[in-house]
Amino acid sequence: MFSGVTGLINRGHKLKGTVVLMRKNVLDINALTSAQSPTGIIGGAIGAVGGVIGSTVDTLTSFLGRSVALRLISATAADASGKGKVGKQTYLEGIITSIPTLGAGQSAFNIHFEWDSDMGIPGAFYIENFMQVEFFLVSLTLEDVPNQGTIHFVCNSWIYNAKKYKSDRIFFANKAYLPSETPGPLVKYREEELKTLRGDGTGERKEHERIYDYDVYNDLGDPDSNARLARPVLGGSALPYPRRGRTGRKPSKKDPKSESRSDSVYLPRDESFGHLKSSDFLFYILKSASQNLQSALRLQFNQPEFTSFDDVRGLYDGGIKLPTDALSKISPIPLFSELFRTDGEQVLKFPPPKVIQVDQSAWMTDEEFAREMIAGVNPHIITRLQEFPPKSKLDSQLYGDNTSTITREHLEPNLGGLTVEQAIQNNRLFILDHHDTLIPYLRRINATETKAYATRTIIFLQDNGTLKPLAIELSKPHPQGDNFGPISNVYLPANQGVEAYI
Repeated sequence: MFSGVTGLINRGHKLKGTVVLMRKNVLDINALTSAQSPTGIIGGAIGAVGGVIGSTVDTLTSFLGRSVALRLISATAADASGKGKVGKQTYLEGIITSIPTLGAGQSAFNIHFEWDSDMGIPGAFYIENFMQVEFFLVSLTLEDVPNQGTIHFVCNSWIYNAKKYKSDRIFFANKAYLPSETPGPLVKYREEELKTLRGDGTGERKEHERIYDYDVYNDLGDPDSNARLARPVLGGSALPYPRRGRTGRKPSKKDPKSESRSDSVYLPRDESFGHLKSSDFLFYILKSASQNLQSALRLQFNQPEFTSFDDVRGLYDGGIKLPTDALSKISPIPLFSELFRTDGEQVLKFPPPKVIQVDQSAWMTDEEFAREMIAGVNPHIITRLQEFPPKSKLDSQLYGDNTSTITREHLEPNLGGLTVEQAIQNNRLFILDHHDTLIPYLRRINATETKAYATRTIIFLQDNGTLKPLAIELSKPHPQGDNFGPISNVYLPANQGVEAYI
């Protein structure tokens, strides 16, 4: 403590800096993401409240001037080992309230570094956090550096208690170098940081780590809970991809090749959502969690099931209306005060999806259908149409003729004067093809309560850059056998009437 106070008083000719950081939110989305129910979320929230106690200790630590320490590293002056010289340790000082550019939740602190002229120009710095709770380091800016002016360090990284790290956290100035052009005094620091980020392939990953290591997909099954849930390993020496982030969990008991399951998934800490996005997600998690109460509420208060789209829209317009004494029966906790009102109104009221905020029927249009094809899970399946009609690669002896039944007459009325051949040549026609993938399995799928078709969808790239569906082909197995080929129907867009919304 004495050295910290001395550093505050005897500044002399020092480098002045500004450190911008963000404290961890009391209700942090990253602490709650493993919760799968309202109870779990509440438990996570209570656990987060426990962090308030830790923050009280941190406030005392900060008061003593020993909360966060930094050491500058030279990019131009090396020590006997060839590494950049490291300056003396110094601590964050008073908070700055006069910086208008601070973002939401950010705080700025003064800091002064002892930096002799023979130390050269700073190019990196070490940082140590002596608080119990992590914080988000935004940046460090050095002012009036001799022969350099201002040096800016863009950090954007979570800093945990220093005891959690095997090596000190380091950040480099906001200047990119090719490997061959990296200043000599910084080379070894760069190599050490890269080694830290890569990891050594051992141990189980922890929340605070930043290791980007990869492994085969050997956690897709759960053989310990049920032998039927065992799954093969994807990837390996013969098939190097796909890869997933390595977690290092112990192998399952029944299959040594498979990794044991866990409710949490390791993600390098800096890849987690930031504060603003976290706040949005937390708000909607609390709202979504209340949906688990929906069935019980409807049964208890005789609310009918959904019988029309108007019933669904009612959740967005007014929520589920309860009797005035309903809240005392379900005993909502304080965290759900946004969801439950004392007058019984607006329970389970959710913000409407963007697509229906302007037009409640917009989700039914062909334009929205095409937009969702790009915004959803299908973009990697959509391909440029190269032959017409689309053909199948299925064995014709087993599955008959699976050539598409979509014709030129189906498409050309909506091609803006182009022929099919011209549209293909100009890269204007695309196809979303699930036909060959589904046909071999349709009989088994449709023997269950689930019903499905094999589909092909032809899409046209319009002059305004949007996509327009031209034809959807739905196919199902022939009742006399697969070798007879599928039975297919083609559906086309309509301009008016009910058909325009089918």
